[in-house]
Amino acid sequence: MRDPYDTLGVRRDASADDIKKAYRKLAKSLHPDLNPGKPEVERRFKEVSAAYDLLSDQEKRGKYDRGEVDAQGNPRADHAYRDAWARGRGAGAGVGPDMGAGFDPSDIFEEVFGGGKGRRRGGFRARGADVTYALTIDFLEAARGGTRRIKLADGRTLDVNIPPGTEDGQTLRLKGQGTPGLGGGTPGDAYIEISVTPHHLFRREGNDVHVEAPVAIQEALLGASIEVPTIDGRVKVKLPKGANTGTKLRLKGRGMPGPKGARGDQYVTLKVMLPDPPDPALTAFVEEWAEKRHDNPRTGPEWKE
Repeated sequence: MRDPYDTLGVRRDASADDIKKAYRKLAKSLHPDLNPGKPEVERRFKEVSAAYDLLSDQEKRGKYDRGEVDAQGNPRADHAYRDAWARGRGAGAGVGPDMGAGFDPSDIFEEVFGGGKGRRRGGFRARGADVTYALTIDFLEAARGGTRRIKLADGRTLDVNIPPGTEDGQTLRLKGQGTPGLGGGTPGDAYIEISVTPHHLFRREGNDVHVEAPVAIQEALLGASIEVPTIDGRVKVKLPKGANTGTKLRLKGRGMPGPKGARGDQYVTLKVMLPDPPDPALTAFVEEWAEKRHDNPRTGPEWKE
């Protein structure tokens, strides 16, 4: 496997945040769901995921930088051999080329392959590695929750439960769905990093949802009942008489579900729209009406230099 720094395209002194940004950028473009039938892209995606798994873990990254593990996170036999050699030399320093009194060369292999004195037949046992995947979902799927099927690096498929109210950048943990352990060790975990695509109407702020609603001039002047979209579907709201552009209506409990079930609110910002195309009768009325008026809405302190 390639050097994980080269795989992610980052410097060896890159920060954890730089590594995460590089991974997310690559994972989004290489994800198998976006590249069906492209084995080379899938292979590259697996390499990127494995590289991020190693470098995002400070302990694993340190071991790799010190040469204790290889690019796949496996212990390097040559490093373990050198450690065992050094311990053997230290135990019998100065006794000559036989590596020290009482030193047994087979101890090196016992340490490398997981045994020890009295356990020559024992196996090496280690927890499996954690694996990180990227998953992109749309705004309403994040709001309402659901189930998405993903393909794991080993070829298996897994149904991922998307909790209602999931946020962009949120990470879901799937216990025991990482790589298998060695020698009967427990498997690692899978981490799913969620990216939420923007919606053409809704905008999220915390657990509140914002939407802009265009209204006709007569609806704004006279008041009306109009339909507006929410993440649960369309609902009717009542406009007060004399509503203006920028007026906000609050729909309590119509926002995003929170972690404990409580929901945020939805805010509807009104935008008064003139007729399109212009109405001749309205234009004639306003011309006559304007002759009697001298309104200037640009008198607030923000308009003073």
